[in-house]
Amino acid sequence: ISHTWFLNIIQDEFRTGKIDLDSTMKLLETLKLPFNFTHVKHVFKKTVDKRKSHMINIEDFRAIYRAIVHRTEFQELFRAYSPNNKFLADTELIHFLRKEQYETETCEMMALEIILKHEPIEEVRKRRQMSFEGFIRYMNSEDCSIFKSEHRTVYQDMNYPLCDYFISSSHNTYLISDQLIGPSDLWGYISALLKGCRCLEIDCWDGSDNEPVVYHGHTLTSKILFSSVIQVIDKYAFVASDYPVVLSLENHCSSQQQEVMAEKLETILGDKLLTSTIGDTEITQLPSPEALKFKILVKNKKVGTIEEGMLRRDLDSHGETGEVSDIENISDEDETDDKAPLLPKNGSAKRKSEENPPAPPRKKAKMKKIKIALALSDLVIYTKSQKFVSFEHSLSNQKCYENNSIGETKARKFIKHSGNLFFFNQIKVEMLLLPVIHSQSPLWSSFELDVQSMALNFQTPGVQMELQNGKFLDNGGCGYILKPEFLRDHNSTFTPQNVGRYSKPMTLSIKLISGHQLPPSNLSKTNKADPLVHIEIYGVPGDQVKRKSSVVKSNALSPRWDETFSFTVQVPELALIRFCVEDEISLVANEFLGQYTLPLLSLGKG
Repeated sequence: ISHTWFLNIIQDEFRTGKIDLDSTMKLLETLKLPFNFTHVKHVFKKTVDKRKSHMINIEDFRAIYRAIVHRTEFQELFRAYSPNNKFLADTELIHFLRKEQYETETCEMMALEIILKHEPIEEVRKRRQMSFEGFIRYMNSEDCSIFKSEHRTVYQDMNYPLCDYFISSSHNTYLISDQLIGPSDLWGYISALLKGCRCLEIDCWDGSDNEPVVYHGHTLTSKILFSSVIQVIDKYAFVASDYPVVLSLENHCSSQQQEVMAEKLETILGDKLLTSTIGDTEITQLPSPEALKFKILVKNKKVGTIEEGMLRRDLDSHGETGEVSDIENISDEDETDDKAPLLPKNGSAKRKSEENPPAPPRKKAKMKKIKIALALSDLVIYTKSQKFVSFEHSLSNQKCYENNSIGETKARKFIKHSGNLFFFNQIKVEMLLLPVIHSQSPLWSSFELDVQSMALNFQTPGVQMELQNGKFLDNGGCGYILKPEFLRDHNSTFTPQNVGRYSKPMTLSIKLISGHQLPPSNLSKTNKADPLVHIEIYGVPGDQVKRKSSVVKSNALSPRWDETFSFTVQVPELALIRFCVEDEISLVANEFLGQYTLPLLSLGKG
């Protein structure tokens, strides 16, 4: 039956006897399976080289199809459950689902749905059976994804305060390549929003003709109009996610152009722009992502309180400004003092010989006044930018809607010196934006320390961005992930270095079976690679581990490993698992071929 079905689909294409490579590729696409052009081209070339022709006949096509699609590991699995090696009856498929896919409920209904969805041969489908062709399509489908299907949609409770969620955030969102001389482009905002990013950075500067512009100040990056950025955000803000978007303004504009910014925000965004509190004017707790659905929030410095700003909304504040104090100091990126204490320390005094050498002199901080247009200030509701001074200052003085941003260098010091950063974040700071400038910055531990919003350069590929993307695949990719209960509990004593009673050990066993149609090595002219797989766990320090497979020589099409790896993870709620495939170029160098990262608790069985 399978042979007849196959011939019925392809025979019309061979009316003239033979087809070329382009026709082969188009015909394969009609069979509704994933094909990589590079691999098809390589197998096609091997076939035609034997007879020195650029065309193949119908039997050649069938051989190419089987070489690419009929994987031996699928055949072995199918035969293990099919007594006649031709079909799986619905009862046999149910047995497979229970034993191999660890399904426990409604397997009867699930088996029927799989047959109806994936079995391409109508006669077999009507008999409630599955052919090997249907089995292949099922195994290649999203239904067999390693990522749990229930985590592909929003499944977490979205009614907690904003500060109880990790938020997907972007740094220098307008840049699409180099930080110093590259172009600023609207695509940066479109791309980030389509990936579910919920906090965007907008660097605003005075432009000509009273039109504010966006670019990386004091660099050679190009400029785009602020109004164009807001128009793009208006169009794409809620395509990937319904939950609120925060516009983090790096505001360098004069008060006159700040008024222009306020006018653009209100006229372009309309009702999407949050301009008043939800419920009571007096704010004791931040609203939830659910309460702020389809709303855009402005993060900027603010004159006075939210209550004062609300009262001004009914008045004409055109041309009016207010002043806010700021601390002028050396920038985070210029700081070099690793010895400066971040928190007061208790303990016995050291001997003089044990004391740290004196720290180098620091530039003295001084207060400066910044003018803020009231029209812009009053658009800031739940996301007021507040200069970070110290943990103690924030704990004593900050309101729940005041947000601190901390640069990369200072953040490293906090991670190094203060395991209790997470405690500070729970109690007071509702959003910590960490501009991670270097693509390889090892700041993943920020999530373990309950840093809520870690801003990464979305345009810069690398491990950190891969971890970020993997983290936020969870909860339907909506950009908000509910923190574990121990990071929301104000009485929690959790620290990444000493997880104590918060440990819920999980034993993880992974069998690495095979790969299929891997990207061939850039250095290979014969479509070959020597692939190996790294399996990495990222999480609290005690859970960080890396393992690697053996190397399969000269096989990018269908490498086979059949190796098992075991891990024990102490805090699975904070763990990510990363699979990275490389081509072994030499004993000391590998070429990156691809990777996939996902939260450990989103890893499905089977």
